[in-house]
Amino acid sequence: MSIRIKGDRVIKTPMGLSTRPTPSKVRAAVFNILQSRVNGANWLDICAGSGAMGAEALARGAKQVIGIEISAIACRIVNQNWQKIAKSDQTFQVIKGDALKVLPKLKPKYFDLVYFDPPYQSDLYQPVLQSLPTLLAEDALIIAECDRLRPLPDVIGDLVCSDRRQYGQTSLHFYRLQG
Repeated sequence: MSIRIKGDRVIKTPMGLSTRPTPSKVRAAVFNILQSRVNGANWLDICAGSGAMGAEALARGAKQVIGIEISAIACRIVNQNWQKIAKSDQTFQVIKGDALKVLPKLKPKYFDLVYFDPPYQSDLYQPVLQSLPTLLAEDALIIAECDRLRPLPDVIGDLVCSDRRQYGQTSLHFYRLQG
């Protein structure tokens, strides 16, 4: 299967049901909200899946995109997709591994934008979100995607939810560092 991103570019997605690409309506909404923040940003894509969100970030001028994905097959596809999209002044890296083990190894106070889209029924939401504050640059924004029937808390550790949006079955929660 393939999906289209900004500029009518086509990227591949892994076969089967092991990954669930973010719907195009949701991707468009996210990037409409973030439009002035993506260019030059350091983007972290947790549970990258097909890499569609990171590919959109690259297509819209992110300086660096780092993706974390547990599936080796998905990592290969993400790497291929991002290679097709990235310009010479952009960098990207796809890290295969468990997000909770990879996150502590990343550069502190570095990421401007974080997109987190785990399998909707996973138990990753709380522990991953709690581990992010040390990685965030000043005024960073985290977007957590989940099923609309699974609302996330307003406060998770040092993060506070500043906005919520719903698109069909998909709910987006926008978190910032408190205070």
